[in-house]
This record gives sequence, structure tokens and C-alpha cells, in this order.
Amino acid sequence: MSLSIGQKAPDFSLSSTSGEKVSMSKDLKGKAFILYFYPKDFTPGCTAEACEFRDQFEAFRDLDIPVFGVSRDKMDSHMKFKKQHKLPFDLLSDLDGRVCKAYDALIPLIRMPKRVTYLIDANHEIAAVFSEMFESKGHIESMLSKLKV
Repeated sequence: MSLSIGQKAPDFSLSSTSGEKVSMSKDLKGKAFILYFYPKDFTPGCTAEACEFRDQFEAFRDLDIPVFGVSRDKMDSHMKFKKQHKLPFDLLSDLDGRVCKAYDALIPLIRMPKRVTYLIDANHEIAAVFSEMFESKGHIESMLSKLKV
């Protein structure tokens, strides 16, 4: 079960493909953003999802909503994945799975992130959640429809 709408989003600070740490409480203070969790770089479903976010990125940018992808992959994998697919947003590395767990985005026994996308509002509360594991395109459509309301 993912976090609930209206619930306070857990704070995080993770290394990003920008070379800087991204901290919700510092870098995103007073800002809405998309945080999407995915199982693994370079897998078919995760690649499709990342590319869909890439292809729709202009809509998020026009709404001033940063997008961040999170998995447990190492930074070198994230850098290659971002470069190969020309992703215009940062990927965040959660090596120990602590942030995935806080966002209820970790499959228990195998400790792999599950596919879940959160729209976090400017007060850092959960505004929307989409958690269909096998429907990557639906994550983006769901977030865009929520933002256009």
C-alpha cells in the first residue's frame, strides 16, 4: 500500500545525476514535485517509463514541477541510463533503500523498488499517487491530469 493522499511526505536527501544531493526539506522547500520510484535502470518497463517522462517533460517544466526518478541503482548506472535515453530530469540513487521504504515503494523480500509515482505538493504533502506496477504510461497520464485540474 502506498502513502495516502494528504499524508506528509517523508523527507529525503539523495545523491543525484546532477552531482549534487537533492534534499526535499532544503532544495525543494515550498515547491511541488514528482517523485517516481522504479525497479531498475535499463529494464524494459523502467526504460519505457523514463522515456515517457522524458517525452512529457515539457508539460511538467511548463507547470514548474521538477521530476525525479528513484531506484536503488548505483550512480554510474543512473548516469549511463540518463545519458543513453537523454533524460532531462535527475535520477536519485537510494542504495540502501531507506527512502524507498519510507515511501512504501520497496518490495519486501527482494528489497527492490516497486513502480509508484507521487505528486508532492508545495506543502510537501502527498497530492496524488499512482502505483500500478505494470502500467508505466499511466503514471505520467495520471500525474498530468491531476496537475491540470
